[in-house]
Amino acid sequence: MSSDDRYRKAGVDIEKGNQFVSNISELVRSTHGPQVLSGLGGFSGLFGLETGGMAEPILVSSTDGVGTKLKIAFMMNKHDTIGQDMVGMVVNDIAVTGAKPLFLLDYMATGKLELGVAEAVVAGIVEGCKQADCALIGGETAEMPGFYAPGEYDLAGFAVGLLDRIKMVDGSGIQPGNALIGLLSSGLHSNGYSLVRSIVFEELGLEVDAAVDDLPRSIGEELLEPTRIYVKPLLYLARQHGLLGAAHITGGGLLENVPRMLPPGAKAVFRQAGWPVPPIFDFLRTAGKLERREMYRTFNHGLGMVCAVPQTEADAALAGLEAMGCPARLVGEITGLTEGAEPVEVVA
Repeated sequence: MSSDDRYRKAGVDIEKGNQFVSNISELVRSTHGPQVLSGLGGFSGLFGLETGGMAEPILVSSTDGVGTKLKIAFMMNKHDTIGQDMVGMVVNDIAVTGAKPLFLLDYMATGKLELGVAEAVVAGIVEGCKQADCALIGGETAEMPGFYAPGEYDLAGFAVGLLDRIKMVDGSGIQPGNALIGLLSSGLHSNGYSLVRSIVFEELGLEVDAAVDDLPRSIGEELLEPTRIYVKPLLYLARQHGLLGAAHITGGGLLENVPRMLPPGAKAVFRQAGWPVPPIFDFLRTAGKLERREMYRTFNHGLGMVCAVPQTEADAALAGLEAMGCPARLVGEITGLTEGAEPVEVVA
């Protein structure tokens, strides 16, 4: 028996891995521009850095995964959107600084490589990269027999962006009177899924194809709705409307993420009536008997991104966002923080 045959018998198929790279090559290259200097199959990805005359160029990096939302993809045997979730979790974090994501690398590990599944995952990654105008320049696909349950995999992404230091968005200029603009979420995005799965599949005992009152699709389809990517809207706000700070609303919800953009002495006050909340949130709150505070601390509750801009820019910013297809609302304002008060408040 050859060494290749023995390795295949042990659970790792080198030829299948090579076939996978060949199958996705054209798809991946569709995200490349002239700055990508390498092809797939090398030991590293090469990207030519063009700073465009920036006074002090800064590289901005981020890494993240999808979390237990992957379990929904496994249950539905639907894998063509989960890659967009991974991209969104990474590039949205980069864009809150005003940086443009340049390139992304992915990491996918599984017990046994299934070509159709892996190619569907990459298709979702490519879609996300196109929405973010970001090149997918490489990655790693690891077969790890005995490490993952059959049919399961893990997924992570690593990205680098670029900005000019003098244009960095860090929240330091936020002050009372500034407007808070919320960029609406497409649904749950990629956080809170351990609690979601406990409520939906353990407490309620639902199947992924179950129809639920007030939800337009099956529960599985609702839960698998991909993360919205906010790169272009954030760069638009930074370039055109004086973006002062931004918070990506992921794990920790509004209550934990918004304070990360606030300077000392500033408080964010949200008016819940100011934005529509997708019905999946009301369903989970009722079904799980969750308190309002727990909802705001666990989920995005309809706001995937919160942005602070000067009050004088708010109307024009909202009009511009709507014109570019990004649903947004004026959701609150910045006030002064009194001693002992919480930095985030949500009022009716």
